[in-house]
Amino acid sequence: MGAGRKALPGLVQELVYTVDHKKLGMMYLGSGLVFFMLAGIMAVAIRVQLAVPNNHFLNPSAFNQFFTMHGTTMVFLVGMPLILGLANYLVPIMIGTRDMAFPRLNAFGFWIFLFSGFLLYFSYLGGSGVYGIGSAPDVGWFAYSPLTAKAFSKGHSTDYWTLSLLAGGIGSIATAINLIATIFCLRCRGMTLNRMPLFVWLNAVVAFLIILAMPPLSACQIMLCLDRYLGAKFFDTQAGGSAILWQHFFWIFGHPEVYILILPAFAIISEVIPVFSRKPIFGYPIMVMASVMIAFISLGVWAHHMFTVGMSSVSNTFFSASTFVIAVPTGIKIFNWIGTMYGGKLRMELPLLFSIAFLFQFLIAGLTGVMLATTPFDWQLNDSYFVVAHFHYVLVGGLLFSIFAAFYYWYPKMIGRMLDGAMGRWHFWLFLVGFHLTFFPQHIMGILGMPRRIYSYPADRGWEIGNLLSSIGVIFQATGILIFLINLLYSYYRGRRAGDDPWDAWTLEWATTSPPAEYNFEKLPEVHSARPLWDLKHPDEPDWKHN
Repeated sequence: MGAGRKALPGLVQELVYTVDHKKLGMMYLGSGLVFFMLAGIMAVAIRVQLAVPNNHFLNPSAFNQFFTMHGTTMVFLVGMPLILGLANYLVPIMIGTRDMAFPRLNAFGFWIFLFSGFLLYFSYLGGSGVYGIGSAPDVGWFAYSPLTAKAFSKGHSTDYWTLSLLAGGIGSIATAINLIATIFCLRCRGMTLNRMPLFVWLNAVVAFLIILAMPPLSACQIMLCLDRYLGAKFFDTQAGGSAILWQHFFWIFGHPEVYILILPAFAIISEVIPVFSRKPIFGYPIMVMASVMIAFISLGVWAHHMFTVGMSSVSNTFFSASTFVIAVPTGIKIFNWIGTMYGGKLRMELPLLFSIAFLFQFLIAGLTGVMLATTPFDWQLNDSYFVVAHFHYVLVGGLLFSIFAAFYYWYPKMIGRMLDGAMGRWHFWLFLVGFHLTFFPQHIMGILGMPRRIYSYPADRGWEIGNLLSSIGVIFQATGILIFLINLLYSYYRGRRAGDDPWDAWTLEWATTSPPAEYNFEKLPEVHSARPLWDLKHPDEPDWKHN
């Protein structure tokens, strides 16, 4: 891509027809960044509205639409394409093969994802309902029943939301099947399961998780369509249905979805930390086992989102305990990352800076997660801003920081040029300060009783300073993101040439050219250990002698 520099019409034609995993990966990443900017603009608008009491920057309906579209976009149109884009681009190269197992299915997965995004945003034009033009979905990103019933959600905006997620789910499952087939059938000679990079291992785990978690979401979307248009009563309590049924279906998908998004973050960190610590990952087999355990346990904790709906004490106890248990393998991972850095020769480059910030923030997210898993505590703070803070510490402090680490680490491989370091450091510090300024006060506001999804608030609740700090923090974050985007464009044309292996790394993607040739490798590699490039660079002390 980076070396091509083709005229725009030729480039567009090439991208439309391509089945190459690298180009599709780049298209996922580019699309995810575009949707990220849209979601970011909405986040800024939401925080401007809440910066001061009794504000009227947005009207109530626009506010409801913005937080619905922001949440839906960030989860389904930013998080998913960014992680699938990285997996698409990197997995085949890391296992030493030329492409995904099913290239056309791969292209199908991308285009149906993009279609789902367009369908969601087309609601701004086609979703005319009680508000007329501009009637985007306004039912929250989890669209609780009965709010989505025809009686409370007139017009077609909710239908666009439903059909968009249904289409996106099909695309995600197609890509997951492709990843599993690629990883287990196309590894190069010598790439046994215990020699696979952790990035590949964790993406395999995520692919299985997608196949298990997405169907319940698709099922409840179909049931909602049947309710709204064919008179079915799945979620209509007055006709014998159950509103709680929606919550069960949604969170059976929704909680594993958090791990579908965060396990790839673990995968990125597990590649970055060893390279910049100049040490192999500490406890490779334990890291793999912990990932499988996290995925398995995540399937059985969904109802901790539902402690306040009136489940039995036995159910509350089970889901509370299972949520505590998931902290064990997660803690093992944090311990192993720290163990990898301990005694290492740390190179404080930007990928490692973002990774260290990830560790700190994910630790806070984990601690507040354990607090919310305690049923009495959750009863007090459910649907408060404390939950908003916890959720953003997981997905922004965890996923987004690791995505930035990935961009700084693999951009040289994808484009052939280094990202500018000075702009990168401005991006890091502005975003880090802005992130904590935005979301840490929200813990306190939640404890003080501020509910989530609130449009405005009076001046006598003690929430003024926290909200003002939170809104100022968004300005820092937005400035950091703007510098990051400028850096991507600037470095594409003016960045320093990267060479094939600028970080002196160990996995196979660094054995090919930057950017990689069309079929990745002139000759398919053969590996003898988990660090094949180390073996080549140090023939007197190869890894395989010690394994």
